[in-house]
Amino acid sequence: MGTGGRGGLRQGKGSTEGLTATPAATDALASCQYRCIECNQEAKELYRDYKHGVLKITICKSCQKPVDKYVEYDPVIILINAILCKAQAYRHILFNTEINLHGKLCMFCLLCEAYLRWWQLQDSTQKPDPDDFIRYAKEWDFYRLFAVASLEQAAFFIGIFTFLWVERPIAEEKHPDLLLLLKALLLSSYGKLLLIPAVIWEHDYTALCLRLIKVFVLTSNFQAIRVTLNASRKLSFLAILSGLLLESTVVYLLQRMEWDVGSDCAIYTSQDF
Repeated sequence: MGTGGRGGLRQGKGSTEGLTATPAATDALASCQYRCIECNQEAKELYRDYKHGVLKITICKSCQKPVDKYVEYDPVIILINAILCKAQAYRHILFNTEINLHGKLCMFCLLCEAYLRWWQLQDSTQKPDPDDFIRYAKEWDFYRLFAVASLEQAAFFIGIFTFLWVERPIAEEKHPDLLLLLKALLLSSYGKLLLIPAVIWEHDYTALCLRLIKVFVLTSNFQAIRVTLNASRKLSFLAILSGLLLESTVVYLLQRMEWDVGSDCAIYTSQDF
């Protein structure tokens, strides 16, 4: 049985029944909750380790399928399934693994988006042999565009959270887990990393590539909401639409203030709506 998919699993992933286990492992097992990637039901374990490399995948009591088949998959296969926006791959990553890259990934994605805007801005205002003052001004432009990209992404997330908060108020027994949802949205925005290759290998279809990247990121965000909240497609779509609406409003206000130079090359712009 392959071991490629088990590297990122949380501690306490296997059962200690009939095995030698430390108290720490038992406590971790008791505190950890996993999800079946097929039916989204909670599970206490993903597999049982009978020592000597003998593992047995746990079967879900609800759907009678393996709780998480990806524990024996190679990470590359899991990544491909995530790119294809399969719900099972998203549940594996969000519920059954411990990935703490969302903060760094968010920062890197914002840098990619800021660089794209800055690059297009410089390309439209390029002058030969700039002096030191102009170079400093261009550096300030990059920092400013990074702040603008951060503000627009924050507006997008706030729009989503506000809609879900109104749709599923805290008074309900199962209100949205906003922290987990934020992590899911940050991780599902990894498609923005494709902005840099699109800029490096510039060609006549660069504008089309940027549009396709936008659609891919939105599709990934849509699937992240669906999986995290176990929500319907309609609710997830409306949440994405609410986020885009608030973000486009922020873009419009920044353009009116003439502070958001380079917004026309953003992934999400008001002109798209």
